[in-house]
Amino acid sequence: MILTTTNTIEGFKIMEYKGIVSGISVNVQKLKMTFNMEKYYKAIAESMGLVKEQAFQQLQDNARNLKANAIVGIKVDIELTTSNYVTVSVTGTAVLVA
Repeated sequence: MILTTTNTIEGFKIMEYKGIVSGISVNVQKLKMTFNMEKYYKAIAESMGLVKEQAFQQLQDNARNLKANAIVGIKVDIELTTSNYVTVSVTGTAVLVA
């Protein structure tokens, strides 16, 4: 599956637009606020990476369900809530390219 933030893919032609797809993921364990800020920021970075991967996997699964082989115009939104949960949402347009 080809993933890109641009609206076109160099060397490919978009044959069909399948629809808008998204992937959303939230970390399941709350991050604990500690007095050691280095540990806190490291925990946020690790959690963000895992949650982002889950959101991208969901995005690709949704595109495959539409019989797409690429996603263009991807936008990623990452939020850290006031309760210290990391939320990642990814949105793009599923397309068939040749």
